[in-house]
Amino acid sequence: MNTGPNAPVRVPGVGAGEMSYVYAVGRAGPALDGLAARLPGVDGRPLRPVDGGGLCALVSPVPADSFSEQGLTAQMEDLDRLEAVARAHHAVVDAAFAETSVLPMRLATVYLDDTRVADMLVRQRSEFQELLGRLEGHVELGLKVYADPRTAAATTPAPAAAAPSGGGAGRAYLRQRQAQQRDSQDVYRAASDLAVRAARLAEGVAASRAVHRPQQGQLAARAGVNVANEAYLVPREHAARLHRDLSALAEGAPGVSIEVTGPWAPYSFATAVVAEGADGGGPR
Repeated sequence: MNTGPNAPVRVPGVGAGEMSYVYAVGRAGPALDGLAARLPGVDGRPLRPVDGGGLCALVSPVPADSFSEQGLTAQMEDLDRLEAVARAHHAVVDAAFAETSVLPMRLATVYLDDTRVADMLVRQRSEFQELLGRLEGHVELGLKVYADPRTAAATTPAPAAAAPSGGGAGRAYLRQRQAQQRDSQDVYRAASDLAVRAARLAEGVAASRAVHRPQQGQLAARAGVNVANEAYLVPREHAARLHRDLSALAEGAPGVSIEVTGPWAPYSFATAVVAEGADGGGPR
């Protein structure tokens, strides 16, 4: 099979009223062709391979009215719908990553049709090939550090109450509030210190580090405040050891917890370039 820069462009086509949703980009070949034949995409729609410049994009058709900028904005405000799209997207990426090196596209990256997808592959061929080479043999580990002063207070014995003197109950209450504030500050300081230690621990193993915005509200996976949200690009053979070492950092730290996830496809290190020129309302 000719997969070089002058390889023929394969464009299956798109139906009326549909757009092309792109999940991942990899090198053209039987691995992605075979995956497209057996794996569904968003809403169970069939995958298809679109080739260009020796690369292959995994694509499925989606309704144009739902994935235009306006339609997609409405979908992203529906958390149940957002979760369904995200699950389908990640299922395709994870299955592809299990077969070969791929660049995950950002969630809801859509093009007007397959011809636009093929043009994107040809236009960005050099960039994609360079990034695929850099990510070869690597996985992503996620790291989140949480501070929860309430948990620390529940697990730390309360100091013996001092007998009221002078100011009576009001002064005793003030002293108690001041102690609680100091304890809360100590927990946040410990969480921040742990995040620094985690970065230093990963520094000797990880090829790259990505710092994300801490998650809040319904996006936060645990109780407390997410004070650090990072990702590390790690050689596959070192991922399990680093996962264990990072997970152990929070032992013996009241009110501080750590969540290590992965190994995943390298979302944090691959998506900066792959949404360029997308036609729909998905993240750029």
